[in-house]
Amino acid sequence: MSPKEEKTFVLVKPDGVRKGLVGEIIRRFEQRDLKIVALQMFRPTREEIDEHYPKDAAWISRLGGKTLTTYEKAGVDPVEKLGTKDQLEIGTMVRGWLIDYMTSAPLVKLVVQGLHAVDVVRKIAGPTMPYMADMGTVRGDFAIDSPVLANVEKRAVMNLLHASETSEEAAHEIQHWFGDFTPFEYKRFGVDE
Repeated sequence: MSPKEEKTFVLVKPDGVRKGLVGEIIRRFEQRDLKIVALQMFRPTREEIDEHYPKDAAWISRLGGKTLTTYEKAGVDPVEKLGTKDQLEIGTMVRGWLIDYMTSAPLVKLVVQGLHAVDVVRKIAGPTMPYMADMGTVRGDFAIDSPVLANVEKRAVMNLLHASETSEEAAHEIQHWFGDFTPFEYKRFGVDE
């Protein structure tokens, strides 16, 4: 496979769709000479989203640990707000908030292809936490949210989009969301010529 054929997976999340940012997000990918080779707007089921997020205890506990760290930094008592300080219990709650959020409105799923697609897409998106994202990234320009506020409001952080972290994750997510699909093949002017 040519390095220009690396593929990654992107989900424009409910807040990205509701803010009318689908075109802007795609534009930013295409400006960096990445190609959209699959695209669909859809409303996921709870089961589909449940399968998207890891279910292993280690991942869920890590999610709970991040929440506990956020509460500690903000001086918030997790027992008072959540009724527990157990990482696994809290991680399970947060995972539930994620599923609620991701099924609250339509999503747009994309397969993006190009040179270093995984890393370039993540750079364009910006850090997962919008308040930490630099201006010029999608999250830095169009989102403002923090885990402190999200946790206090018992909801997921609204950060506009999901982008695969690794090529292995991208392959898994592309398979999960698109199945055995054939990506559209076409030449971009000035890129593939």
